[in-house]
Amino acid sequence: MLEFKDSETSCLHFSSATILYNNKGLTELDESTWIDLENFQRNKIATSSSYLVSKTLTEKVALEFAQKNGLEVVSLVLSLVVGPFICPKVPSSVSDALPMIGDERQYENNSNFWLVHIDDVTRALIYLLHYPDAEGRYICSSTHITVSQFHEFLHARYPEFQIIMPIGLKETKRVTISSKKLLETGFKYKYGLNEMFDGAIQSCRDKGFL
Repeated sequence: MLEFKDSETSCLHFSSATILYNNKGLTELDESTWIDLENFQRNKIATSSSYLVSKTLTEKVALEFAQKNGLEVVSLVLSLVVGPFICPKVPSSVSDALPMIGDERQYENNSNFWLVHIDDVTRALIYLLHYPDAEGRYICSSTHITVSQFHEFLHARYPEFQIIMPIGLKETKRVTISSKKLLETGFKYKYGLNEMFDGAIQSCRDKGFL
């Protein structure tokens, strides 16, 4: 949680997994969308169920507690966060965003990727702490790319790597995670795919992972 002394707002960050897994057939997801926990648990939609359920329940409880007790709490819902890193191990979000480099098993039937640069996440958190009308949830996701587009991007930009394209992976319908609410406050993203992966790959190289 981030909190400044000159701000009465607290800003928490959560995963876009709290909106992705639902059975409503939506093509655009926004802050009003929540995971259908009963359907999710009943059908075991994803392997990391405990993570997804805990993220969803924690965000809901935090927002409900704030509303009942007159607290100014904002949640920032993040897609895969990619970019340079300083921790000794590869962050899970970076690992999930680089499945084609060396290990096709990491796909787990994922045919769409929603991404945001780590510096844009930091900027958004600070921005909302100072934004006077900040309220509720805000999605922070700057880029959506399909698996085939992702393969083309990595192959063209990083020819030194063997970019693996999984066989038999079918692309599902295109679903948008909308950052409209965040953008309407005046916030603007600064970084795209090039900066995300240049930074992540350079950090992996510097630490001996690539």
